[in-house]
Amino acid sequence: MRTFEPELIIFDCDGVLVDSELLSCQSLADGLAVAGVALSLDEALKLFLGRSTKAVLEHYRSLGRELPESFLADLKQRVRDSFSASLQPIPGIAALLSTLAVPCCVASSSDLDRIKFSLQFTGLIDHFGDRLYSAEMVARGKPAPDLFLYAADRMGIPPARTLVVEDSVSGVMAAKAAGMTAWGFTGGSHYHGRDGHGILEAAGADRVFDCMRDFSGNL
Repeated sequence: MRTFEPELIIFDCDGVLVDSELLSCQSLADGLAVAGVALSLDEALKLFLGRSTKAVLEHYRSLGRELPESFLADLKQRVRDSFSASLQPIPGIAALLSTLAVPCCVASSSDLDRIKFSLQFTGLIDHFGDRLYSAEMVARGKPAPDLFLYAADRMGIPPARTLVVEDSVSGVMAAKAAGMTAWGFTGGSHYHGRDGHGILEAAGADRVFDCMRDFSGNL
């Protein structure tokens, strides 16, 4: 089989560049508890991994539950505090980004402010510059393909020549719906004790890997 040679690599941020999924999902569960909504960490991972805060509001609205107006601001502060205390880059990601010869960008369900904070805090921002794309920029978030199509269009690369690196089911589904090659990454701490390979393969990932030093061997 001929090796795929992408002209663009789109990285998700949370769980791919920074090890943030457990931190953000715990912050979500804690924020919902304050709003009177019970949600365990495992449930948060299953329901909202890779999804936007808009998706959280829409989920509870569909259940007839409107969250307080203060919820999003409270959640943003909880996430910021948690990241400031504990956020780490994914092991090996800085070395990988330093050696890539292919143009790359970030496309994340997080808002742009959070993306920038995460990458600045972990020292990764210089690898991307202003090539940061957020679900805020499109009508529909993941698993819809809108964000990845928008990012590829801004980068001037056809979807068929684009590789997406994702850690979530919704992200893999979005990449495949966009006509892109999708690689699942399971090296984040949120996959410890979970069958990440099975989860992302079932979502349609073309390949799944769990260590950034194995990335170039897949190209």
